[in-house]
Amino acid sequence: MSTAAHAQTHSIGLYLKIWALLFVLSTLSYLVDYFHFEGYVRWGLILLFMALKAGLIVAVFMHLAWERLALIYAILLPPGALLVLIGLMAGEADYTFATRLMFFR
Repeated sequence: MSTAAHAQTHSIGLYLKIWALLFVLSTLSYLVDYFHFEGYVRWGLILLFMALKAGLIVAVFMHLAWERLALIYAILLPPGALLVLIGLMAGEADYTFATRLMFFR
């Protein structure tokens, strides 16, 4: 077996630990509803647990934790592009709102 092929295989222990951690994060996510958190705290916790689970799945099961360039292109680039587009839309919305206030009074 070559070194490159051997680098992509992981022990079953790693997978079991990740599955256990995903189970714990899912349990914590369900406990947010069980303890009746409200408002921003509830949605913040749900989004946090969701992002942690997605990050674990992508990093370990898709082998992106060991490939820096793939991690950048697959994980960081699309949300970065979305944030840029959201910023552009927010600026356009402010301009449109200011124009409406100026001309429709």
